Amino acid sequence: MNIHHRPMLDTEKVCEHYSEKDGVPVTYVCTSALGSEAQAMDIFYRETPHPDFGNRYFGLYHSAHTQSLMITNADAIETAEFGMIEMNGQLHYSQHRHDFYSVGNVALDGGRAYFRCVGNVNSPTKFLKVKDGEFVDAPT
Repeated sequence: MNIHHRPMLDTEKVCEHYSEKDGVPVTYVCTSALGSEAQAMDIFYRETPHPDFGNRYFGLYHSAHTQSLMITNADAIETAEFGMIEMNGQLHYSQHRHDFYSVGNVALDGGRAYFRCVGNVNSPTKFLKVKDGEFVDAPT
């Protein structure tokens, strides 16, 4: 699957840092809100649960109040659905509730809260979920 992501951080550096720090491979998954929030985070995955916190996913985001880089449990990403449009061989998604994102002659909105397309509504759509750090087809 060729999914176009728009990360906020240098995901390669983050993966390298946490892989070295934790001693297990860490991979970038996506940049998304976990639910209906209006802020996205870069979400990363490790196959084994963190020994202190028990989560396999974590998110990094900039706090709107302090401008500090924050880390949070992001295991809830496996319960979210991603509505995507296909444009020029790539799948595109809105990152959060207020991320009105245009690509080609179509725009999408809603993040994980809802899925809305405007413009060329005949563009191919696909619904995916995250499972074990990878995107898979969402059950219909």
